[in-house]
Amino acid sequence: MYKEIIISVIIVITILCVDIISSNYTKQSVEEIETCFENFRNELEKDVVDENKIKFHMEEVKEKWHSRYEILAFYVEHDELEKVETEVSALNANVDTKKYEEAIEKLERSEFILKHISDKEDFNFKNIF
Repeated sequence: MYKEIIISVIIVITILCVDIISSNYTKQSVEEIETCFENFRNELEKDVVDENKIKFHMEEVKEKWHSRYEILAFYVEHDELEKVETEVSALNANVDTKKYEEAIEKLERSEFILKHISDKEDFNFKNIF
């Protein structure tokens, strides 16, 4: 009986630790990508748009997203990640066609979905029950 209790406690502690680690990674990823989005939005909202800077920011967003996507895919619902992937692809298309107003809209949608993912994966009682 004593052996089973110890094993059960170890399993529960392991699950809690992994959940906390994944939650922290999700928050860190969302904050990093949101920072890229904010810098990109600031560049898009300027009166005089520098296409080289916009392309640089677009590449930065794609690079950050794809590097974080690989690990997030292990524990976040794929539907949620696909929504962000779709918006980032649409954002890239809008930048390529120089539709910067629509690109800002795609940035805002991506940011909203990322915040939703972060809230959903957060370790709190609301998400547990």
